This record gives sequence, structure tokens and C-alpha cells, in this order.
Amino acid sequence: MSDVEFFVTPGYGEMFRDTRHYSQAVRIGDRVEISGQGGWDDDLNFPESLADEIARAFENVERTLAAAGASWQDVVHVNSYHVASAGAAIDPVHAEVMVDQLRTWMPERMPIWTATGVSALAANGMRVEIRVSAVVGD
Repeated sequence: MSDVEFFVTPGYGEMFRDTRHYSQAVRIGDRVEISGQGGWDDDLNFPESLADEIARAFENVERTLAAAGASWQDVVHVNSYHVASAGAAIDPVHAEVMVDQLRTWMPERMPIWTATGVSALAANGMRVEIRVSAVVGD
């Protein structure tokens, strides 16, 4: 059985560990799984712009992956959760910005991706959350 090691993101991850009793990432052998990352700063503030929030969520994914010894270059699967704002569908702006960010962070790789519309996320004002799976050295 591979060793299981848990990680927290420096900054906000330490707060989540202490107040909510969970880790931001787990590494089992060469596989890294991370919890959903929002577009918050270390004080859990969100940008007004949706595009900025999504971009910051991608940055937070990178920070969390790095804590576990991985990067976007190791990502094989992306799950994104979006607060639906256009009726029962995800606003097209979410998809446009997500695709732009995927191309920016993973120009040589096209991961599998599932985008799910939700009615709410864990924090007030949060509009997007991104969770990934990575295989280090793949």
C-alpha cells in the first residue's frame, strides 16, 4: 500500500485546517487529489469580476498542487462547479474563462473536464470552485 500524505496550502489552507478540520490535498504514491479551490485570497475575499475569480481559483489550484509536489502539468482531470446565473444553466462566461485558463495553465495537455452547475457553494459570494486530480511524473 502506498503512503498517504496530506497537505495544506500555505496561507488560507492553514486556516481551513485549523477551523474546518480538513486538508487541501492528499498524495497517494504518484497521484494527487485536491479539494475544491475557490477564487479567494488568503483572507477569503473574492474579486468582483467573475473572470478574476476564476483566474484566482486556477492560481489557488497551482498553489495547492505545489504544496503536494505537483503542478498543472501533472493534471489529468478537472471538475469545476459554477453557480448557475442564467436560469438553470451555467452562464457562458464561466465556460469562456475556464477554457482560456485551461489553455494558459495547460497549453500542452487537454485534461478531461466536467463542469457542473450548482445553486450555491461553501462561501458567500463564491461563484466557482475547481477540483483536480493529478498524476506526478505522467
